Amino acid sequence: MDFTHINDKNQPKMVDVSDKKISKRVATAKATMFLGKEVLSYFKDTQLHTKKGPVFQTAIIAGIQAVKKTADLIPMCHPLPVSGVDITIDLVDTEHIEILCTVKIEGKTGVEMEALTGVATAALTVYDMCKSISKNMIIKEVQLIEKRGGKTDINL
Repeated sequence: MDFTHINDKNQPKMVDVSDKKISKRVATAKATMFLGKEVLSYFKDTQLHTKKGPVFQTAIIAGIQAVKKTADLIPMCHPLPVSGVDITIDLVDTEHIEILCTVKIEGKTGVEMEALTGVATAALTVYDMCKSISKNMIIKEVQLIEKRGGKTDINL
């Protein structure tokens, strides 16, 4: 299998997307995170609050910022004109949360890396904001669960 980010001299390159057609592209990534009962005991109404502030709202904003900065963080990612980002954080049970990040564009390349970067950054922000309560939190899974547009669609 040939890697798209390696040229014929076996050196790194950014993939040339100049000949691709612009199309609607959507990707959704998911992170599952163990917080534990101690951290979730700070849950009031529909929000988790710590001394640093509202955890979920802050994590969502951090995730959105990360989506917009993906090309600055991942060397071979193209800077993309992101059309929309939607991040949700929900309780799964008494110890876990699930974070979803959906990214949309009209462009020549997909937004999988942006969705993965957004969801990972949101999870890391939850960790950062809750680490004074417990350091036993675990970001268990970060995975792409849907991709539409371009050559192939994925729906896991």
